[in-house]
Amino acid sequence: MRIWIDADACPGPVKEILFRAADRMRVESVLVANHCLKVPRSPFIKTVQVKPGFNVADARIIDDVEPGDLVITADIPLAAEVVAASATALNPRGTLYTEESIQEHLARRNFMDEMRSAGAITGGPPALSKVHLQAFANQLDRYLTRYATVAPR
Repeated sequence: MRIWIDADACPGPVKEILFRAADRMRVESVLVANHCLKVPRSPFIKTVQVKPGFNVADARIIDDVEPGDLVITADIPLAAEVVAASATALNPRGTLYTEESIQEHLARRNFMDEMRSAGAITGGPPALSKVHLQAFANQLDRYLTRYATVAPR
């Protein structure tokens, strides 16, 4: 099991939570971005730099993700592809995307996109808060704990 991080838009505080979790749980974590990333020294943290371009990092994640992996992303279409690949996606606000929930999230995202295009809604989601970070950390911990109890040793 690996943790894949869509790192171009991943907030710094979320990366910090992931770095600590990777070392604590001894889980390989791969940050994928189209620019150079500074990460702590750890045998469990790796980076992959892809060429700049629309959805290039997403394509790399989809190409390499395996069933049982966890992908950290706020990109709902990427999350849908991850779920279709029998992996799990978690957004930086603590929402876990599963087979049961992804279609609803996609529909809501598409509706909001249409509303923004029509000018009915301006702006995006509220800033990431401590509540969001706590929800993310809790959901990540639950996922990794469940993984640790079922993973072969």
